[in-house]
Amino acid sequence: MATSTSVPVSLPIPRVPRIRRTPEQIAAASPQVTERKVLLAAPRGYCAGVDRAVIAVEKALEHYGAPVYVRKQIVHNVHVVSELESRGAIFVEENEEVPTGALVVFSAHGVSPAVVQSAEDRGLRTIDATCPLVTKVHREAVRFAKADYEILLIGHEGHEEVEGTYGEAPEVTTIVNNPEEADTVVVKDPDKLIWLSQTTLSVDETMETVRRLRERFPNLQDPPSDDICYATTNRQAAIKEIAPDSELVIVVGSANSSNSVRLVEVALDHGAKAAYRVDFANEVDETWFENVSSVGVTSGASVPDVLVQEVLALLADYGFTDVSEVTTAQEDIIFSLPKEIRGKLKESGDDARALGGRRSANETN
Repeated sequence: MATSTSVPVSLPIPRVPRIRRTPEQIAAASPQVTERKVLLAAPRGYCAGVDRAVIAVEKALEHYGAPVYVRKQIVHNVHVVSELESRGAIFVEENEEVPTGALVVFSAHGVSPAVVQSAEDRGLRTIDATCPLVTKVHREAVRFAKADYEILLIGHEGHEEVEGTYGEAPEVTTIVNNPEEADTVVVKDPDKLIWLSQTTLSVDETMETVRRLRERFPNLQDPPSDDICYATTNRQAAIKEIAPDSELVIVVGSANSSNSVRLVEVALDHGAKAAYRVDFANEVDETWFENVSSVGVTSGASVPDVLVQEVLALLADYGFTDVSEVTTAQEDIIFSLPKEIRGKLKESGDDARALGGRRSANETN
């Protein structure tokens, strides 16, 4: 007689919605707080490269129809990815998951030549939504590799952008993750050496890494122009401005967004007493508001402003109604949409703009 073997099954425990403490309870726990204000950083949110990439997927869905495949997350934001999925985008990790002959969009973070070749080998139609500022770094890598330079690529190993840049010249490129690795990296010829960087790093940490590298390799050359993009630099400058006057900083952005994570670190390094990253307003813990009179708010470069507005609405519920926008730079950069999309717009008689940049308030996401 056959016997059955029971296998234990693990069932997830249902999540119970957290019951928020009321504004009155938070106020009672903060008897010394007489005023509550918000310092809203500007610039914040969408940059030109992100907007360009998101519009590229939207237009591809509109003109080619669903499904449109996207290799990796088009930008590092769970809300944006979810919205595009609801419209018919399918996100995959590798080209092998895309049916032969289908349309695939390369994300804003860029891809290596090997990825481009694999798409061609599978007969995939492609749209390259790589941010032009990332493309600039790719071209630098190719140029200096051809000139027999060894490249020290400052960035986070495993990040899509770093994988793409590294793939342009892997035989002469070494990734340096942080300042500590600058003290141990081994090079072949210290007199023929240049550093490049991921575009979304902490400016201060990158400069510290370069300083340590140059102590060891005095002839280390700089890239022709800054690799860290304007949006990353501007958002870090804005948070540096408000952090000293913020008892709490809330950064809206996803965990895999390098520039969003860096904003939390920069806030803490420049005077904020506490700083947290959230994807959505419902992730904000209202106990953070206890004995707090000033809250700084910002968002990463891949975050639509609607998510920031939801955080501001929650803050207003808890008495933080005095909102002052602190502006440290003006951004008016726009990029042309990928050539494949521009051609399709022209062919279809679509008179929508062929640009991706900062969206105006009356444009839909």
